[in-house]
Amino acid sequence: MATWTSMMMQDANSPLMEQLIFFHDHTLMILTMITIMVSYIMITTMTNKMINRFLLNGQNIETMWTMAPAVLLVFIALPSLKILYLMDEINNPMTTIKAIGHQWYWTYEYSELKNIEVESYMKPTSNLEKNEFRLMEVDNRIVLPIKSNIRLLVTSSDVIHSWTIPSIGVKIDGIPGRINQGLINIKRPSVMYGQCSEICGANHSFMPIVMEAVNMKQFLDWLNM
Repeated sequence: MATWTSMMMQDANSPLMEQLIFFHDHTLMILTMITIMVSYIMITTMTNKMINRFLLNGQNIETMWTMAPAVLLVFIALPSLKILYLMDEINNPMTTIKAIGHQWYWTYEYSELKNIEVESYMKPTSNLEKNEFRLMEVDNRIVLPIKSNIRLLVTSSDVIHSWTIPSIGVKIDGIPGRINQGLINIKRPSVMYGQCSEICGANHSFMPIVMEAVNMKQFLDWLNM
């Protein structure tokens, strides 16, 4: 169980994912407060015997219970809009990597650097090493440097795919005939796992994504291999 948790619930490894986690906690606190308040009102209403048969309307309380949810929605909407803006912002990328989805594997192109093209297939169980995860490991990992702005272009050659790595907060749809983009900025060296998040056919669950984040020197050495 600990191994599965460490793979599927990895710590945030990008500023964007950290902001998404903060927003999740912020929204959850608001929902918790609403749940507690509504539960308290319901319990006290059902357990006391205070009634008024002649009460037909109450404009003051109706105004309050209309304005209070509107104010709470503002507290949720403002940080949400900020994160949406950050997710779409591409700020001076150092380089561009292109990911192409196929049935059922990924192709990565480092065309701006050394015109390298890498095909990434899921590793068969019989070829796994002791420290590798079944159904999640690939034969060729995508290698990227840390602490650099990297633009990721995603498209597809056949059907709709979705390039997703939860720990960096990136989920980009790959659509045939269209190129979508996103920004990646990795904070520390690590190995991160993801999968195609769009139902793309019979082997949809067998096209994992593995990203290896290294420092710049190791990345340049990898390019020159």
